[in-house]
Amino acid sequence: MAKELATVEEVRETQKLLQNGISMHEKKDFDGAIEAFKKATMVSPLEEGHLGELEKKLTRGGFKLEQKSIAYMGCAAVHLSGMAQELTEEQRAEVPMSEKLEEMFDEWALNE
Repeated sequence: MAKELATVEEVRETQKLLQNGISMHEKKDFDGAIEAFKKATMVSPLEEGHLGELEKKLTRGGFKLEQKSIAYMGCAAVHLSGMAQELTEEQRAEVPMSEKLEEMFDEWALNE
């Protein structure tokens, strides 16, 4: 069964959860951040089971909590970006990315 395209409301919800997670991560509340990032990734998921696979890989890798938070943040950010790409131009205008997220995405693009 094909996945339905993301809605404006879903993109807004995902963006809000991602921003909340980033704020918690910056305050070193890594457990709270991970939960927010997981919730963001579960809004209109692109692929079922992806989050479980990431969790298994992180557990096997013996990563520190802060590193796990960064991995989930990346997952949630990619998820949000993919959802935003599903929107039409008119819909995207209804859900502008926050300045903080734009800066973060730009910074990541420079580091690639």
